Amino acid sequence: MPKEVTGCSMTTSVGTYSFDPVSKQLKWDIGKIQPLKVPTMRGNCTLAAGTECKDSHPTIHVDFKIMQLAVSGLKVNRLDMFNENYKPFKGVKYITKAGNFQVRT
Repeated sequence: MPKEVTGCSMTTSVGTYSFDPVSKQLKWDIGKIQPLKVPTMRGNCTLAAGTECKDSHPTIHVDFKIMQLAVSGLKVNRLDMFNENYKPFKGVKYITKAGNFQVRT
């Protein structure tokens, strides 16, 4: 967020949020995604006294990850390992991760 932002007041449909005034980062922890409830967030940001909003349509930088989900639908049914001296763990850990992208309002 811009350096002029001093606080945020948000309302979320699911999960919790936290705002770090030092790093100017807003973190939204959705938790487990419920199939019938769409995660949404609304709110306002507070600017420091005596400052103006430079841009009425700011660019928001977003990155996210979803544990235990493969958006592509790729499934691993079998994995054979040869010449290993240890017994590997049976299971696959899926993760969906987006790099940094911009949302232009």
